[in-house]
Amino acid sequence: MNEQKLSPILQRFFTDRLFKQLDASPHTVASYRDTFRLLLLYSKGRLEREPSCICIEDFSVSFLVDFLEDLEINRKVSVRTRNNRLAAIRSFFRYVSFNEPSLSLLCQRVLSIPNKRYARGPVEYLNENETESLFGVPDTDTVIGRRDKLLLVVAAQTGLRNSEIRLLRQENIQFGSGAHIRCFGKGRKTRCTPLRAETAISLNEWIQELGGAPADPVFPSSRGGALSADAIQQIVSRHVASTCLICPSLKGRSITPHTLRHTAAMSLLRNGVDLSVIALWLGHESTETTQIYLHADMEIKKKALKYMTEDKTVPKCYSPSDELISFLEDL
Repeated sequence: MNEQKLSPILQRFFTDRLFKQLDASPHTVASYRDTFRLLLLYSKGRLEREPSCICIEDFSVSFLVDFLEDLEINRKVSVRTRNNRLAAIRSFFRYVSFNEPSLSLLCQRVLSIPNKRYARGPVEYLNENETESLFGVPDTDTVIGRRDKLLLVVAAQTGLRNSEIRLLRQENIQFGSGAHIRCFGKGRKTRCTPLRAETAISLNEWIQELGGAPADPVFPSSRGGALSADAIQQIVSRHVASTCLICPSLKGRSITPHTLRHTAAMSLLRNGVDLSVIALWLGHESTETTQIYLHADMEIKKKALKYMTEDKTVPKCYSPSDELISFLEDL
């Protein structure tokens, strides 16, 4: 039996499945693209073949599991990111199963690869002193430094996701009265996020400095295009490393662009903003997702302690008033 080349069916998966049939969002397409780019680069080194020469049969369960492990060990991705990469691979093999029946057994095995479980740690965020220290690190005498500082400020004050920041265009920012950023985010939702007056002024000055067209990125790379997700991560990591020299509390902590999103949420919460408003601000589907910030804020828990009484009243034990109820309670 002839082996099936990966290239044609992978291209059809993106053009027919994602674009035509599903009308997938740019965020989904970008995530899937990055997954297969990483998988092909890994396959090239492992199989010693060019990506265009790789066959679908090369992607056995053991091969794909090794790839996922490599992401965790060598690229230091989180378990959640690993599971997202696996979801993209599953989606592709589900498409293959309908279009290449001869590969149904392989597809079934790949689709059975389970997500990796992980413990949910406390929300990582920066306090006010750490945030201000981070803002003061970039060298604003250079164009790159001014870009980096403004990117950090926007991320920590608006709570935009990494993908929303990198795809932010000049036309998405409204200045003047009620200055805000309009972004197309996760779940195909468009939302408006208010800007502080000083941040709006800085953004306006920055865009005037950049010039260009309304569709140009607000935070361009050195080549003028949009920053990649990895580039934004590197910007944050580089400036956090410098901040550690003046702010020791950041040492040993994993600070990512998403940490700045959490920072924005915690700032709103500590300033008395209702949880439902924070959910709308961040673009959450429901307040259940936003409740993680209640658990993260020790100040809220300390305030709750003040309402606890310190009397020594002995609580009464509940006793059922009926024998049948007692029977049911004992089951």
